[in-house]
Amino acid sequence: MRILVLHGVNLNMLGRRNPAHYGTESLADIDRSLAELGHELGVDVEPFQTNHEGEMVERIHRVLDEDVAAVVINAGAWTHDSHALADALELLHVPVVEVHLSNIHAREDFRRTSLLAPVCAGSICGFGVQSYLLGLRAAHGLARNSCA
Repeated sequence: MRILVLHGVNLNMLGRRNPAHYGTESLADIDRSLAELGHELGVDVEPFQTNHEGEMVERIHRVLDEDVAAVVINAGAWTHDSHALADALELLHVPVVEVHLSNIHAREDFRRTSLLAPVCAGSICGFGVQSYLLGLRAAHGLARNSCA
């Protein structure tokens, strides 16, 4: 089973950007943790990061022609303003789990609304790196159940 993990805008700066909200681990650290958990679950984890919205949309579109069982996405700030990403995710026929390192509901007003949530199976936020790991576990469980 293959699960795609999408990292959005500015997430390549993790470890350097506002550690109070996002922690001190780098994106490479997160990807390593995801790969380790994926190995435990028997899942191939494919990470992808971009700071270009159109590139993210195109990566989502490619899922339609690939053997991807589920998607985990942290779209960063695009979560709150990208109708294009929401429309692209809505095309998918696999489970999508939204994750955020920080608790978006306890932050600035504009961060409290996710345009992606309505097209995702669920959202996990506020647990730092554990949000990603919980998201991977959820995506794996949803994908297994949809295959049964």
